[in-house]
Amino acid sequence: MGRLIKGFVLALLLGVLAACAQLPSLEGRSVSSAYTDTADSRLGRAIQPLAAKHPGQSGISPLTRGGDAFAARALMAQAAERSIDIQNYIWHEDMAGTLLFDALVDAADRGVRVRLLLDDNNTAGMDEVLAALDSHANIEVRLFNPFVYRGWRWLGYLSDFDRLNRRMHNKSFTVDSQATVIGGRNVGDEYFGASEDFLFVDLDVLAVGPVVDDVSRDFDRYWKSASAYPAGLILAPAEKDGIERLKARAAAIERDPKAEDYVKAMNELPLVRKLLDGSIELEWAVTHMVSDDPSKGLGQAQEHEMLPQRLGRIFGVPQHDLFMVSSYFVPTRDGVDYLSALARNGVEVTILTNSLEATDVAAVHAGYAKRRKPLLEAGVVLYEFKKTSSSAPLRDRGLTGSSASSLHAKTLSVDGQRIFIGSFNFDPRSARLNTEIGFVIDSPKLSRQLPEAIERRAPDIAYQVRLDDSGELIWIEQRDGRTIVHVTEPGAGLWRRVSVWILSHLPIEWLL
Repeated sequence: MGRLIKGFVLALLLGVLAACAQLPSLEGRSVSSAYTDTADSRLGRAIQPLAAKHPGQSGISPLTRGGDAFAARALMAQAAERSIDIQNYIWHEDMAGTLLFDALVDAADRGVRVRLLLDDNNTAGMDEVLAALDSHANIEVRLFNPFVYRGWRWLGYLSDFDRLNRRMHNKSFTVDSQATVIGGRNVGDEYFGASEDFLFVDLDVLAVGPVVDDVSRDFDRYWKSASAYPAGLILAPAEKDGIERLKARAAAIERDPKAEDYVKAMNELPLVRKLLDGSIELEWAVTHMVSDDPSKGLGQAQEHEMLPQRLGRIFGVPQHDLFMVSSYFVPTRDGVDYLSALARNGVEVTILTNSLEATDVAAVHAGYAKRRKPLLEAGVVLYEFKKTSSSAPLRDRGLTGSSASSLHAKTLSVDGQRIFIGSFNFDPRSARLNTEIGFVIDSPKLSRQLPEAIERRAPDIAYQVRLDDSGELIWIEQRDGRTIVHVTEPGAGLWRRVSVWILSHLPIEWLL
């Protein structure tokens, strides 16, 4: 009888939570679309003549350095005249995040329309600043798959797990429908190389030309989707002086010596200036935007619409080589079979991912670790990125994570002809649960840079994982001209290794 009573009480509690967690109606939500008449903007006047010389192609400029990636966003916001459309998974309220928020307010004060679509998974503690931004006449903030319980968010998972487990992982920053930044970086100090905690290796690209229209249309799909809720329906009303306090924090940060790298990056990056005066050097190539249907955020997307299937149709079957970089690599049994078949058929398959000492999500590493042996047996080359020299302790971020690790890039090069750059981690979560975006660029020049960089730098930045004569895993490290062989996961203590072993035997791979 006691168990029946407890079960009844639990069922009643969950029912009450579910009833209280109802999302508000979207009826009456404002309607807006990306501007299409921006050729007369500063960016439009600079870009249109360049694009006219390369019909059907888009201009691409990789942003490999964190400072440049920050400065490109900040300077593009300064150059904006008509609109700024931003989609992001994480936006920290730290130095970088506050400075970019301030840049958006400055643009809005000039009359620029700003639309900010943030995934709500990592906005804890930011309700006040987001409400303040949303209160500006020219800024609208929307939250993707929002939490109704703003304080104890775990209550939301209890009552609405299936929806809240699906996140918007897309990252795009588009100005005047003329130029966009796409890639793996979120907004925060660690992603732009100004954090004392982590040193990231990440990759974005600045793009101009016809692919920007694709990004703008895709942003509109998400902005109008059933998962995008106006901040005013979710958050408490903004304080009257919210914008002033944000600007005061930004002004204080600009005076802080710790922000010197950001100020220096904005002063020294010539990319946007060259873009505006038409002297920029770009790689012009046919560029395909690939993204998930936003209905994936509600579990309603069709299989053929998901990004892995779209990538497969564009890339086809690799014939010579496949080079992959992924911070979170969980190949699953099907992925192992596919990559192993490629390797056995003579395709050079090389993968760079995080080592156990470098990753911040041990559960994700567990999903990868149990697949290493069959990959190596088939001839796949595995490199694992070393932990950075930072002395800060790793922070395990749980299953969904915050995408914070030493290696954060997500890119794929096939046959030295095409390269993918975007937000997609090669894991089940990106494939089945989260929404993602990226570019497939038909550029032999850019495509060759990835394998060349791995082959040149791997001995310094990564362990090579191999099998010894008895079939056991070993990690080969090159250090100070010496070759060091590790027989256990380097840099990881016993408890961390045991935890990964335990996690690898749990039925959680679909969540990773």
